Amino acid sequence: MEWDHAEPFVLDLWVEASAIDHYGHVNNAEYLRWIERASWAHSGALGLSLDDYRALDRAMVVHRHELDYLSPAFEHDRLALATWIVACDGRLTLERRFQLIHVDTGRTLLRAHTRFACIALSSGRPRRMPPSFVEAYAGACRPLPD
Repeated sequence: MEWDHAEPFVLDLWVEASAIDHYGHVNNAEYLRWIERASWAHSGALGLSLDDYRALDRAMVVHRHELDYLSPAFEHDRLALATWIVACDGRLTLERRFQLIHVDTGRTLLRAHTRFACIALSSGRPRRMPPSFVEAYAGACRPLPD
């Protein structure tokens, strides 16, 4: 695969019939579900689970999504969704990039950028990242070249 950046975390996907909309291709909302799955899977691989979030009373929640749909996906397509943490301030925010590639053709179908903010689960208010978040997320950060 020709990824936009080095060292991606990759989630393999298979397009099921339930992802298809009335136009016969993957519904836009499905891409967001895949981005969420990739984010959680990557966080888990970094050692942070939902149980950890709850125990620490913290969460990284979406502040902004930007999705560029480049080409459609269809039922039974094999896809690979890569993610990278490209910024982490160690306090309140982190940013991820995503790239979705059609496995058989190598064609990039989607690029996305998501900004997350750290909140207290108990109040929903912004709170500093706990040390375990900083260690995991800042440690995995691969800043984009200028």
